[in-house]
Amino acid sequence: MNSTPNTNSPPSRPETFLDERSALSCVHCGLCLAACPTYLETGNENRSPRGRVYLMRQLQSGRAALDAVAVAPIDSCLGCLACQPACPAGVHYGELLETTRDFIERRFTRPWFERVLRRWVIEGVFPFPWRMRLALLPLKLIRALGLERFLPKFARDAAALVPSDVRMVDLPEISPGEGPLKGRVGIITGCVQSVLFSQTNAATLRLLNRAGYDVIAPMEQGCCGALYSHSGRLEKARECARHNIATFERHRLDYIVINASGCGSTLKNYGQLLKDDPAWAKRAEAFAAKVRDFVEVMVISKSEIRVLNSEVGVRTSDFGLRTSLVTYHDACHLANAQGIRQQPRDLLRAVCGANFVELPETELCCGSAGTYNLTQPAMAARLQERKTGNILKTGAKIVVTTNPGCLLQIRAGLSKAGRADIEALHMADFLERKLSPSDCPVAPGRKPNLCLTPPAAGS
Repeated sequence: MNSTPNTNSPPSRPETFLDERSALSCVHCGLCLAACPTYLETGNENRSPRGRVYLMRQLQSGRAALDAVAVAPIDSCLGCLACQPACPAGVHYGELLETTRDFIERRFTRPWFERVLRRWVIEGVFPFPWRMRLALLPLKLIRALGLERFLPKFARDAAALVPSDVRMVDLPEISPGEGPLKGRVGIITGCVQSVLFSQTNAATLRLLNRAGYDVIAPMEQGCCGALYSHSGRLEKARECARHNIATFERHRLDYIVINASGCGSTLKNYGQLLKDDPAWAKRAEAFAAKVRDFVEVMVISKSEIRVLNSEVGVRTSDFGLRTSLVTYHDACHLANAQGIRQQPRDLLRAVCGANFVELPETELCCGSAGTYNLTQPAMAARLQERKTGNILKTGAKIVVTTNPGCLLQIRAGLSKAGRADIEALHMADFLERKLSPSDCPVAPGRKPNLCLTPPAAGS
């Protein structure tokens, strides 16, 4: 996307926005290069983590002008954080990226189209479910009339991301668990998630109930702030954090569960986000300590599955072979930001057995990256095609992931490839389908359950 000529000049006294000590810990060893999707696609050092860190330091020192040339490499970063686990020096790249973007958004004047897209659409619509519902009405009409093909390419590609079967499901504010009580959890319903994937929220709630958890879904909760923090609007993100902390503090909860990985990484980062706010710092740390991704709570015990299957004479190996081949895409903010890789695989292997297959280059971003596929559509399309090709190599008929943005991107990629025979599912939808009484038989007279155990202490 071309930018208009810059009229901004560096401030006469450079602003300190970057943690210089953290930036200097990058020794430019290059181990991050093989992990960075944009570098792998372009081979351009400016599109690599170490190149961007160097540019960030130049912007802070005033050695680089804050113009379109300098902003482009920062905008082109997916924020997937694949470079962090690859970095031997432990550079906190995500924090450096967000503070740099915050500086850019406060100082740099973008072209009008980018301002409209970022402020009026992404920030003005997505964090507000009722606005999203209104925004979807024209698209539904366009689809009903078969007019999508007449839209401009950008609008057509964006519309292709929206599911055709959006149905709203309202969650009860209090939903009691079944069987012996394992705990009381709050659930984050999300903004985009609550509109495009409200059925997934409902599946998540039902699974939590059937696993023995009372579930609280506060009606007054709001956007977690991920859309703002990832795009460099940190003060807006802090407002969201304060609102949600105050909302969930009113309830006695063991955990706060989220089924959207991008949101989860922001929720777990509330302590860092509000560390300089004396009134909220400790409250933010307490909130963040309770946040769990859905896969951290839904831990399936293989021994329990063996016991359950033996009661009706079904071998564990047979249980797995009754499903199609299944593969798993690592959502970036679950694997890289939260370090959660094994738990989702344990869930899938427990259910699918030998029918679980690993996805080549699973660690590479699919190109969704929050709203990246809207702000950087060309690079997002390249990564989408690469991810789709890797899915096809597995021979799997189902690809599971844990993030709504990834689902939208992967489904659109499979559609472009003409592979309607391959299904992309959220982990909650997949588990509910595969662990229903028909797929997980129980002995006569025994109440169906999901063979689930609570997370280990300290997890």
